[in-house]
Amino acid sequence: MPYLAHTANAQLGALWLGCVGWTLTAMAMGLIQWRVWQVSDSEEISSGLAWVGIWRACFNSHTDVTPGFIVMHCRYISLTEAFVPPEIVAAQVLMLLSLLVGLCGNAGGVYALRNVYFGMDKNTPIRLTFSITGALCLLASVMSLIPLAWNISSVVTNQTIHFPPEFKMPPAPDSQHVGCGIGVGIAGTALMIASGILYCKYKLPVPKEREGHTDTSIPKYSVTVSFAGNDNPAFESHEHL
Repeated sequence: MPYLAHTANAQLGALWLGCVGWTLTAMAMGLIQWRVWQVSDSEEISSGLAWVGIWRACFNSHTDVTPGFIVMHCRYISLTEAFVPPEIVAAQVLMLLSLLVGLCGNAGGVYALRNVYFGMDKNTPIRLTFSITGALCLLASVMSLIPLAWNISSVVTNQTIHFPPEFKMPPAPDSQHVGCGIGVGIAGTALMIASGILYCKYKLPVPKEREGHTDTSIPKYSVTVSFAGNDNPAFESHEHL
């Protein structure tokens, strides 16, 4: 198997980008700051801010505990509840699928780079392996980008969520803006896209001389070396002795 380690430097960087992007995607899924609600005239929400993630809705309050102490109250958002808007349902499903597909993509990158650097499987189609890995990373990024963009659109158009009374959330916020959870998710998605593109751009080196092919572009010359000179009289005089 030819030496190929020098051909996969960009793909080694792609593996690093994919791992960081996958980690950021996982972090974004757990953050509650997807949609930040600004609320006024609420006894429960003492800070004036409420955070709506894809799994929980939370706010700070000191009405249910000792005055002067602040505690965060959170309620779990279930996938099957009727009040959950479609953008949050899509985020719960697609972000999980994105993590699974992205994990497979990173594993494929490790496998492909192992074959390149160590040549442990000579029969593996390396170019095809990198292409499949890149496709998985791009698919994972698309899966995460859809709910991220959908929730951004809901924030921009000031869409509300009709929470049940036990959530103690207002029927509508005074205003809302995009939280850092969406920002982290977009950063992770961008890194996954870059990783997938780098994987797909891998090319095997073209051999200089292929088997059964004779290069006729360079003419071949035969070199004849001849020695010419005069006879040495001293050497001939010794032969006659």
